[in-house]
Amino acid sequence: MKHIILLSIILMFGLTAYSQNTSITDIDQKVEELLKKMTLEEKIGQLNQVAGDFSTGTNTNAANEDLSNGIKAGRIGSILSHTNFENKRKMQGIAVTESRLKIPLIFGFDVIHGYKTIFPIPLAQSSTWDMKAIEQVERIAATEAAADGQNWTFAPMVDVSNDPRWGRVMEGAGEDAYLGSLIAKARVIGFQGTDLNANNTVLACAKHFAGYGAAIGGRDYNSVEMSETKLRNWVLPPFKACLDAGVGTYMNAFHTLNGVPCTMNPLLVNQILRKEWGFTGFVVSDWDSVGELVEHGVATNDEEAAWKALIAGCDMDMSGGIYINHLKTVLEKDKVTLRQIDDAVRRVLKMKFALGLFDDPFKYLNKERREATLEKPEYLEAARDVARKGMVLLKNDKDVLPLNKNQKIAMVGPYANSIGNKDYMSFWTLGIGFRQYDSTKVVTPLQGLQRKLGKDATILTANGSVNKVCTPESIAEAVRVASQADVIVVCVGEQGYDCGESRSVADLNLNGNQEELIKALHKLGKPIIMVLFNSRPLTFEWASENVPSILVAWQSGYQTGNALADVLMGDYNPAGKLTVTFPRSVGQVPLFYNRLETGRYQYEFGTIWKTGYLDIPNTPKYPFGYGLSYTTFEYGDMKLNSNSISSKETLEVSITIKNTGKRVGEEVVQLYVRDMVGDIARPVKELKGFEKVVLKAGESKEVKFKITAEDLAYWNAQMQYKADPGEFKVMVGPNSDKVQETMFTLK
Repeated sequence: MKHIILLSIILMFGLTAYSQNTSITDIDQKVEELLKKMTLEEKIGQLNQVAGDFSTGTNTNAANEDLSNGIKAGRIGSILSHTNFENKRKMQGIAVTESRLKIPLIFGFDVIHGYKTIFPIPLAQSSTWDMKAIEQVERIAATEAAADGQNWTFAPMVDVSNDPRWGRVMEGAGEDAYLGSLIAKARVIGFQGTDLNANNTVLACAKHFAGYGAAIGGRDYNSVEMSETKLRNWVLPPFKACLDAGVGTYMNAFHTLNGVPCTMNPLLVNQILRKEWGFTGFVVSDWDSVGELVEHGVATNDEEAAWKALIAGCDMDMSGGIYINHLKTVLEKDKVTLRQIDDAVRRVLKMKFALGLFDDPFKYLNKERREATLEKPEYLEAARDVARKGMVLLKNDKDVLPLNKNQKIAMVGPYANSIGNKDYMSFWTLGIGFRQYDSTKVVTPLQGLQRKLGKDATILTANGSVNKVCTPESIAEAVRVASQADVIVVCVGEQGYDCGESRSVADLNLNGNQEELIKALHKLGKPIIMVLFNSRPLTFEWASENVPSILVAWQSGYQTGNALADVLMGDYNPAGKLTVTFPRSVGQVPLFYNRLETGRYQYEFGTIWKTGYLDIPNTPKYPFGYGLSYTTFEYGDMKLNSNSISSKETLEVSITIKNTGKRVGEEVVQLYVRDMVGDIARPVKELKGFEKVVLKAGESKEVKFKITAEDLAYWNAQMQYKADPGEFKVMVGPNSDKVQETMFTLK
């Protein structure tokens, strides 16, 4: 009752907050006024973030903090992973009425692919190559999160990765820094909008800074070793794109980079992020990554970890309790300065002012707006649209797809109608709950097809298995049902809980006897469509050779079934393109399109004294940029407006694309370049442009690309950012493997 009375007083009469001093109009001035009034303990409290409902880490020190008393004493500046709306109102009420300085809390949350409305995983979204669609996803996610009391998201994850064993490959945009940069920008704009002070935007956080996606062995949290040239050319561009888009926060990565943990890495934060890029927002650790400096063997104890992290630019300690327990002591021992603590506090307070929390601490905690905002029907339509846009057709021999509604269709397999394990989603859907969630909001493949075709259609199904293991009994039942059908849709892949943080794998093959199921169905001699519900590239060599049609549907969220039905029945012509390479075998990993040339590359399988394998080609099964359509496209001859350009001129590349099929379709036309001679070895090709074109049957369109010296620049071994005069190869095609090429010169 006490908290209800307090909240009523606040809403009726407002706060005596620093923003109400009309003589102070600039955020910097407001921060300085507040900072002068703060005790050392209150300052350190602003750098202390504690967990709410659940954890995604191992340290529970902060979870043991009495939240009410900690907030009242000014020992807590931020709460993460808290979903209880009323409790958030109570906590904010304590912060702004019972604490001495009435500083509002900031609530952080992992909004990874939707908040209450669940969209496809980010990797699936990247396969749309559609920046507007991706921005819209984050705009909706931000609107829902903000209405439910969250004002800071730990997203976007912009780690570039070419290792599908890594569980968090699903959370990024794939293996390419150029495409990843465009997607990073779209996500930041979607979250933050044009005004952080609006009540439907949230503060974004670019993570994980930096190199997390290159963990040795694909094992989450593992060490990373790479040159600074690779770091700057391959890893950092999407992070810089976030900065250019106005991102307010960055998150340290867990791992060591060349032996130095990212949480205490001055090169990353102090040098690159702050000095070179001019970032003025704040940096938060990952979950207890400050405390884990002790585990890395670079700090003797938590006290040493505290000062080493702070002086390296880590402003806020996420759920470790290290700063709140040790910063005062290390200040007294002259390991840190008061200026360093004050600077960190300044950066945190500036973001709280920018979010408008001092003006209205409850702007994100309005009950009426919450009820009117969450899970709107139009959000589900957007989820359906982006889900089908991201689906990738890998194979379609003899035009098995699209299906005919008059066919008898068998839909079988462990993921035909699964209602548990967060299937068709991922672990990273915490806004709807962790283990307990309303599974009726997820449209399964079977449900989607039934809704699409109606009562008159014949859809045969088997009870089968609702987990990832196909038993002999469930395989026999699937075969029995499928034997009565004209065409078979077999749904295989991964559980939703197998997707996300701490979910790395050593085997990319279809698990749980799923390949045995496909082989048994194949013996029936009927057309088969294999639909993959996956969060990473998988290997399925036998199916690739023997199944006529393969569709990657990914983990596509709430509207999976409806989106899949749109594609299967031809109401939507698939146009997705892979943003990660699909290998033939896990033994090829990491395998990626933008490799460096070697002196002995094995271009022909079986050639010895070359860099290759004795038992498998170097080539991928499905390359970066690959994806088919129900129609066909013809590429004309590529043309250049000049054979050479100066550093101040622009090269124009044009090519005509024609739809030679019978359906309207979309094609992602891709442009690649290669620097033939550089200061250091340069990739055999790099994506530098693309355009999605929609063409009616028989229609043609000329697509034009522009290339400048800036597009050709890179970081050399002397850490100079430059373009090399000399010859370049330019390539255009439907994917990274199938291109036509010509040469030009940069004078």
